[in-house]
Amino acid sequence: MATIKDIATRAGVSPATVSRVLNFDTELSVAMETRQKIFEVAEALNYHKHKQKKKETALIRYVQWYDSEEELSDLYYLALRLGIEKKAEEMNIRLVKESLDQLSDLEVDATIAVGKFDAKQIRLLDTNAHPVLFVDSDEARGNHHAIVVDFEQGVQQVIDAFIQKKHTKIGILSGIEYTKKSHHMILDRRLVAFKEYLTRLKLWDPQFQLQAEFTVESGYQVMKEYLVTHTDYPTAFFASSDALAIGAMRAIAEMGLRIPEDIAIIGFNDVSVAKYVTPALSTVRVYAEWMGELAVQTTMNLMKDPPPVSQTITVATELMVRESS
Repeated sequence: MATIKDIATRAGVSPATVSRVLNFDTELSVAMETRQKIFEVAEALNYHKHKQKKKETALIRYVQWYDSEEELSDLYYLALRLGIEKKAEEMNIRLVKESLDQLSDLEVDATIAVGKFDAKQIRLLDTNAHPVLFVDSDEARGNHHAIVVDFEQGVQQVIDAFIQKKHTKIGILSGIEYTKKSHHMILDRRLVAFKEYLTRLKLWDPQFQLQAEFTVESGYQVMKEYLVTHTDYPTAFFASSDALAIGAMRAIAEMGLRIPEDIAIIGFNDVSVAKYVTPALSTVRVYAEWMGELAVQTTMNLMKDPPPVSQTITVATELMVRESS
């Protein structure tokens, strides 16, 4: 694992600045460009690039549903982007980054669309004859080419780990997000899987369900309010993203509670900063950089040999047990 000093050297800042940025210190005043550089370096130092270079070339449109600031609020999408960019560079593919609001008439060979899209946006992206691959878009699953995460597997790993530690009061801090134009609320499939599995185990308790936007600050605010107003709280929490988990951990610590002795917590995604927070965050690893690589390789395959029907690739996860649980 890269050290904070390694990241500081590569980013051209002090180790103290790196530490505070990776721990989402709200009192630190630092430019967004500096934060972005630190996060990108942290991801890059944990990225193992293939050395072999291919001769194939293509022009691929890359569409993402979030802006740079949102990307830094939840580093999962940063990791996806870096994987796509690095694989494209390795394969000598030219990426053209465009937003949904400003799609050009440029003739491209294929489109990779990353994020959450509603039905109207999917139709907009799907109007061209070239292949379109949706990454992390459950709405496109089944009717379009898509790469998605196996949320059910990941959530069951979390619950099984908590039960092995004798936890029976298990809560969830699930995520709230919306599509951009229509402001259509997106179902958090981790919450669905969590509720179904705990219900089968007869451990589901609706009063232990919290919801917040997928940011560190929202996770902090919602958990802080919950702990202030409740004396009967879970001994273990699953958070739908590492950003939510990191915010919740800050709130738990401020309330004088110990992690994991009083409340254990497990996040989701295993972004690079999960290793650097205190205590180190247990989380479900989604191989986001590799998913980005896979998106580029899959798109090239779709161009070369179009399948007769749409295909969905479901990517498995891995539980990373660290200090927080």
